[in-house]
Amino acid sequence: MTDLLRAALLDAPSLNAIQKATGVRRQTLASFMRGEQVSIHLASADALAEYFGVVCTRPTPTKPKGKGA
Repeated sequence: MTDLLRAALLDAPSLNAIQKATGVRRQTLASFMRGEQVSIHLASADALAEYFGVVCTRPTPTKPKGKGA
């Protein structure tokens, strides 16, 4: 998730526009983009994911194969 959001931020035209749309501070976005150790609340991560259309899903568990299959 971190890599997807960081890549989306790097491709974004304006951190100010993202801040206005998501409520996540521009300084936080810039630090996150640079890979600095910043704490982003889950609500902020959710807002960024929604803004960029990033969807997180759980993998479908695979069924173990039986003997002779």
